[in-house]
Amino acid sequence: MKRAGLEAILADMTISEKVGQLLQLAPMFYKGTLTEGEITGPMAEMGITQEVSERAGSVLGSATAAEMIAIQEEYLKTSRLGIPLIFMADVVHGYKTIFPIPLAIGATWDVALAERMADISAREATAAGLQVTFSPMVDLVRDPRWGRVMESTGEDSYLNSEMAASFVRGYQGDATKLAENHEKIAACVKHFAAYGAAEAGREYNTVDMSMRELYQHYLPAYEAAIRAGSKLVMTAFNVVDGVPATGNEWLMR
Repeated sequence: MKRAGLEAILADMTISEKVGQLLQLAPMFYKGTLTEGEITGPMAEMGITQEVSERAGSVLGSATAAEMIAIQEEYLKTSRLGIPLIFMADVVHGYKTIFPIPLAIGATWDVALAERMADISAREATAAGLQVTFSPMVDLVRDPRWGRVMESTGEDSYLNSEMAASFVRGYQGDATKLAENHEKIAACVKHFAAYGAAEAGREYNTVDMSMRELYQHYLPAYEAAIRAGSKLVMTAFNVVDGVPATGNEWLMR
């Protein structure tokens, strides 16, 4: 879509519609399951009504093209602006073909092979209808106690950077032609930033490090992924210099 078209849509959108585009829901919100059977847990308190689901911007968890097409068709029937849903998934080390975990891929030091893996993953995932993968995870990890260490490519910042770029190239190909290439998938580099340095290896725990350490060892892999053309960036769940990454103005800019 041309820039003028995008600006016209943005100008026409209400605040609720703009916020809705930031919301991601599971497929069940579009398949009638919320009105079937008994709902337990905090679902009611979340306030996710049909009106809310009709403004959402993306879906996480669909696995087949048929399901995604059905959800998309129903969604567009009620979408005032006709903005389609984006279908996303964690395609981390293969989709139908399962490859070694990223930690093992990093241990090969074979960036060309890593790119080939991402290319095959993209072809299989897009054939199923997916448009975005939450990969690569480029967090530098040096504490084996952290439970997500297997999703990283190691503890060396240079290797992480090389692997990050390879994954992005494999998923996306030529990033400037991604919209026309239906065998490629948009990459989402994560988690920005320094998520792998949680204190004591505890998930979501505080990250506290010097600016020199952050710039010298932890930021290069994110930079490499972005320079390779990564279409999306996922914020981290930790604090950076005492401020939550998701609301850290300095970090985001």
